[in-house]
Amino acid sequence: MRLSGKVAIVTGAGSGFGEGIAKTFAREGAKVIVGDIAEEGGRRVAAEIGEAARFVKADVTKAADVQAMVDEAKSAFGRLDILVNNAGFAHRNRPMLEVDEETFDRIYDVNVKAIFRGAHAAIPVFREQGAGGVILNIASTAGVRPRPGLVWYNGSKGAAITLTRAMAVELAPEKIRVVAINPVAGETGMLATFLGEDTEERRAQFRATIPMGRLSQPTDIANAALFLCSDEAEFLTGVCMEVDGGRCI
Repeated sequence: MRLSGKVAIVTGAGSGFGEGIAKTFAREGAKVIVGDIAEEGGRRVAAEIGEAARFVKADVTKAADVQAMVDEAKSAFGRLDILVNNAGFAHRNRPMLEVDEETFDRIYDVNVKAIFRGAHAAIPVFREQGAGGVILNIASTAGVRPRPGLVWYNGSKGAAITLTRAMAVELAPEKIRVVAINPVAGETGMLATFLGEDTEERRAQFRATIPMGRLSQPTDIANAALFLCSDEAEFLTGVCMEVDGGRCI
């Protein structure tokens, strides 16, 4: 049980990568706050996990909702050890000038400013407990190897990577680790957004850019998250790990 005794918050945990992370953490002994704006998916995941999980309906663009997840972790499970900033938003693959300002603002609100809000809510708890903590940001290969059609999304994930490294340096003396995962596009509900449309032809074209020849699965991301958030990785901070089948090479 690699996370025995740990308490984690996972945002966007009602589906996709977040669901995979939440279930893997619980399987490995953690108590989990399943945070999601989508109530049906969030409640389903929490119910499937069982007594080790609590669902909190949370919009990560609202500071009060982010604080509510932290408060529930402390109330239900007595502490907080891990925050996974997984909730994400993207514009559909299209030329950059076809993306309106409202969509741009939401991308940065969810993908970047939510990290700010999470830090303000979680870090004081980590400091109060005096035992360090882990913040895991789910960034993207789009922030490492950007391509046309997702310009503004690429930029938001580049910001998440830079924030991860900057936070890691500042918080390291307090044993608070900050790490990131850069997934390649995966079998999630956001796939059609990245591809423009989810057709077998588009999937084949994208798979051809991945040396290992397949899209990512939630289990790929969850297994990497498990390692990075476990004590096995206690000397790793500022790491932004590509989980991408070789796409960024």
